[in-house]
Amino acid sequence: MLSKKMQDALNEQINAELYSSYLYEAMAYCFDSIHLPGMAAWMHAQAGEEKSHAAKLAEFVSDRGGRVLLAAIAAPPTDWDSPLAAFKAAYEHEQKVTGMIGKLVEQAAAEKDHAAGVLLSWFVNEQVEEEATAEQIVAQLEMIGESKNGLFMMDYRLGKRGSGS
Repeated sequence: MLSKKMQDALNEQINAELYSSYLYEAMAYCFDSIHLPGMAAWMHAQAGEEKSHAAKLAEFVSDRGGRVLLAAIAAPPTDWDSPLAAFKAAYEHEQKVTGMIGKLVEQAAAEKDHAAGVLLSWFVNEQVEEEATAEQIVAQLEMIGESKNGLFMMDYRLGKRGSGS
């Protein structure tokens, strides 16, 4: 059985994951508007991945006898000064999510909720990947600088991402 405190914390994380999905969709549409379809596709895939994270948490809450309570999703920003600025914002966002997951891990440990601890260890590993990927893209965009050719090559490469990867 899931404690009320853990249920509430997981519901907050579900909302945060849905916000992440919403944020990445906003970034995708921003990239669409400036004719960078590869980056838009990458962000659409990322949004889908974040939505699947919310579903994974919701299924856990339900399986443990809890109740999933969806809350309003805050409106994300809709414009970034450059692709680099958008990916920097994504990287910073992933760092914030990592901190949120860390707090959930601490709460699960404090409550001796081993099932939540196992679930959350998956999220800890996922966040390592999420941060590393965003950091790498930021570093590469910084290397590209003002090169239009580099930007178009990066857009093409990011467009090769399959959904869920």
